[in-house]
Amino acid sequence: MTWMFVAALLLIATFFYVFYLPGRLFLGPEKTRAAYLRERKDAVYENLRDLNFEYQAGKVPDADYQSMKSSLQDEAATILAEITRLEGNPVQAAGKTRS
Repeated sequence: MTWMFVAALLLIATFFYVFYLPGRLFLGPEKTRAAYLRERKDAVYENLRDLNFEYQAGKVPDADYQSMKSSLQDEAATILAEITRLEGNPVQAAGKTRS
């Protein structure tokens, strides 16, 4: 009978250890859309560098290289346009003159 009590106690302790959530969880800083896009831009640029390296090493055929490169460049352009839209465009603002 005592071994059943010990087993039940051990089972309860195991469930408590596995499923207990402390009152405060550190989830990290909340990401903004612009921060996410900057991370995605870095990943796309890294993919472009890797693709170029693989092409130079002869591991990617010309047709595949051109297709993947075009796709990654289109994605990068879309990301950059979205970042510019979210953060405002300082280049256009600097180019405007007051009358």
